[in-house]
Amino acid sequence: MKKNILIFGLILGAILAIHAVYMMSLLMDNPDMVSNDLVGYVAMVVVFSLTFFGIRNYRNKYLNGFISLGHAFKTGALIALLGSTLYVMVGLSYYYLFVPDFLDKYTQHVLSMATRNGATPAELDAKAAELAQFKELYKNPLFAILISYAEVLPVGLVVAFVSSLFLKRKPPVGNQQQV
Repeated sequence: MKKNILIFGLILGAILAIHAVYMMSLLMDNPDMVSNDLVGYVAMVVVFSLTFFGIRNYRNKYLNGFISLGHAFKTGALIALLGSTLYVMVGLSYYYLFVPDFLDKYTQHVLSMATRNGATPAELDAKAAELAQFKELYKNPLFAILISYAEVLPVGLVVAFVSSLFLKRKPPVGNQQQV
């Protein structure tokens, strides 16, 4: 199980980390870019589908095609956790070492998007104050780690659970094994 989790978790984490660095770089170069959060989350679900393939691979290669819901979810959750951990490590390292002014550019981006969407001056001031408070909180590495995990891990756990529902398979009655 460890080898399977390691392989699929590292692939998942590499894709998430590369995407995080790419998006931060893109925003740093063009804070007025138009983004689509829905497309971002759909892409994340597609990337986290690697947990499905990791569970299926483990079930078929090592468990003779049978796996319980709990064991399947544990496998998928560990793949998602490993991938998310790599995302957090690379993303925060990139942030702290190479783009420490990222939150300033991000604030500019969010305020620009709000302006495009017709926000009033009072709404813009409130959003600017909220983002300034967030930037202050982000100076605490523990907060930054927790927020970074919160960006991706919940999606990974949902995909792991749904994958587990599809992939669980009990052995025939006369062929029970410990799973």
